Amino acid sequence: MDRRVVITGCAAITPIGNTKAEMVRHLTQGISGVKAMRSDGLLTEQIHSGVFGTVDYPIDYAFNRHHRKTMGPVAYYACQVAKEALDGAGLEEAFVTSGRMGVAFGSTHGSPTVQREIYRTFFGQSEQKLRNIGAVDYLKSMVHTTAVNITKMFGITGRVISSSTACTTSSQSIGYGYEAVKFGLQDAMLCGGADEYDTTTVAVFDNLLACSTAFNATPHLTPRPFDVRRDGLVVGEGAGAVVLEEYERARRRGAVILGEVLGFACNNNGGDMILPNMNGIEQTLRLGLDSAQIGPDRVDLISAHATATKMGDVIEAQAIGKVYGTGPLVTGLKSYMGHTMGSCGVIETILALHMMHERFVAPTLHLDDVDERCAMIRHARQLTETAVQVAAIENFAFGGVNTSLIIRKPLE
Repeated sequence: MDRRVVITGCAAITPIGNTKAEMVRHLTQGISGVKAMRSDGLLTEQIHSGVFGTVDYPIDYAFNRHHRKTMGPVAYYACQVAKEALDGAGLEEAFVTSGRMGVAFGSTHGSPTVQREIYRTFFGQSEQKLRNIGAVDYLKSMVHTTAVNITKMFGITGRVISSSTACTTSSQSIGYGYEAVKFGLQDAMLCGGADEYDTTTVAVFDNLLACSTAFNATPHLTPRPFDVRRDGLVVGEGAGAVVLEEYERARRRGAVILGEVLGFACNNNGGDMILPNMNGIEQTLRLGLDSAQIGPDRVDLISAHATATKMGDVIEAQAIGKVYGTGPLVTGLKSYMGHTMGSCGVIETILALHMMHERFVAPTLHLDDVDERCAMIRHARQLTETAVQVAAIENFAFGGVNTSLIIRKPLE
């Protein structure tokens, strides 16, 4: 079987807003969502970077206790965007619970907030320390907590895929969901990713000298993808979900089709665990086009991974130049909100959908002076009103994992 796969619902919690209107306003008005990092006492004082892409979404656990008792913050975010995406898609409950719908959803490492409390309790002085670890703490902190809390809350009984590949987590989730529907294994998939705020995440990248530190006093001016003044990534948090559905089924039930997934590619560099690899990235971009069965000239917009690291941006720009030349506009959406870790792929896919529907391409923020080593591509340096029919979303992760998603605006 080889079926068309469309997007019929989407939702996101991001540092630039939680509704389409808020996100579009930030993108069109050039408003950054990066702010000063929240203080975490001594741990924060030991970190050089002082900026973070924080979401403005109160965790009030409005879900009933039966569902919320197994949720840490990351699962709460995941279930909230899942609910909004399912509501937007308008799928009937009988179908959602029929076994013909599955979930592909992940996070970088479950809930680090809960994990830290477990370790603090375990390594404490109390003889009762083991008894103080909650019965559901593991369910909140395990790496597949987002996926299984979603299945529990909505009664989804189809296949479950829980990717945990750092920056490619949610783009893999969309890709694997796309393949499940395309090849008839499921008729619909709820796909995405989430990550929550935790200082330890910043500390990891800070210790690798990969975080932005020069703009602690002016957080809204970093990160700066492709710019000569870029000095590293900004860690962020967020969540996003999309509903993928077989086209004929969506059309029969009169669903609003937001977009279509044309292709997906995922491969590995087979080498260094941290440094990006030109050949690996180039191969992924070409495989993505092959999967979509289109040429590079058909792509109007590229959402680059563009983390604002010194070498990452250079290698990505050069790989884009080799595959696409100067055809598509290239934008770095992390410039608005930082690197939202496991949720970046799905959030950037949703933002690409919004740009398609509103007929614009958002510029890369803070791209004042393009690094000459990144100058071989067509950078989006100002807000551009244009029709975007096809977009490519690129993400690359530690361990050499690369992904490319190709999506299309619905045909008129």
